[in-house]
Amino acid sequence: APVSCSSLTAHSQQQPFRSYAAAADKQKEKKEETVQEKAVKERKKVDDKNRHKPYGLTAWAPVDDVYIVRHYPRPVYETSVAIEMLKNFQKLDFSPENQPVYINLRLDMKLEKKKKVDPFVSTIHLPHSFKSDINKIVVFTENPDQARIAMENGAAVAGGAELVEKILADEITADFYLAEPDIVQKLLPLKNKLRKKFPKSKRGSVGMNIPKMLALFKSGHEYMVEDIYVNTQVATLDMPKEYILKNIHAIVKDVASHKPAEFGPFIERAIICSRSSEGLHIKIEELLPQDEKKVLLAMYVNI
Repeated sequence: APVSCSSLTAHSQQQPFRSYAAAADKQKEKKEETVQEKAVKERKKVDDKNRHKPYGLTAWAPVDDVYIVRHYPRPVYETSVAIEMLKNFQKLDFSPENQPVYINLRLDMKLEKKKKVDPFVSTIHLPHSFKSDINKIVVFTENPDQARIAMENGAAVAGGAELVEKILADEITADFYLAEPDIVQKLLPLKNKLRKKFPKSKRGSVGMNIPKMLALFKSGHEYMVEDIYVNTQVATLDMPKEYILKNIHAIVKDVASHKPAEFGPFIERAIICSRSSEGLHIKIEELLPQDEKKVLLAMYVNI
């Protein structure tokens, strides 16, 4: 089973930890530096005296390098800082450089009254793909010219209703299934077989512009909502930090587009991790589109 950040959301009380010993600092500190550090720690304590202590926790932040994690609020990092931390963890752990990087988003699915956003599947073009191969695609069309165009544009298989029996018998399998609108009714026997891969117009897998659909789904990245979570790979750790950051922005922007901004922020919190690391909470407000960011800031002002 693939490793991801999802276990952190299922067990929110568990606190992540590093399995290695922290590197020792060089013992060439001057007496003046020691005095300055002591003064900083004292100032931290004084500053917290006039601030309400977080409920159920010891303080807002530890003043020492070694502390019990569960006694303090979980730190939330800027996304670029968190990516650098994941890269440093990999070096300290001697784990693979090309391991996957995941993002886990918790969503607020509520709309007005008792309505809510239905779980969805979406396919997008990431600014920087981490896949080395293209997706295998079947195109359903009863037009021989369209079938030819589909094959010329990268479809693995193109044909009409005669493909249904072959798919039911597992003679043909694919990553995505695309269809023209007039053939969808003839594909209904495949609905239980293909499940979420069954062609649907709201997913962009039903349409008349076959070359355009193929351009998206050949190299597109698919993610889905399970319960109230999105957990998906966004990059590999050996990619440049800027590439990983742009891919994260693309995923967050697409997810946020599935709920109108007037119903409040859609994404409640975000965690990123690599295959071998713990999850790091990141500042979601810096990733949101402008409309949703304004709503989130307005909520903070009203609290």
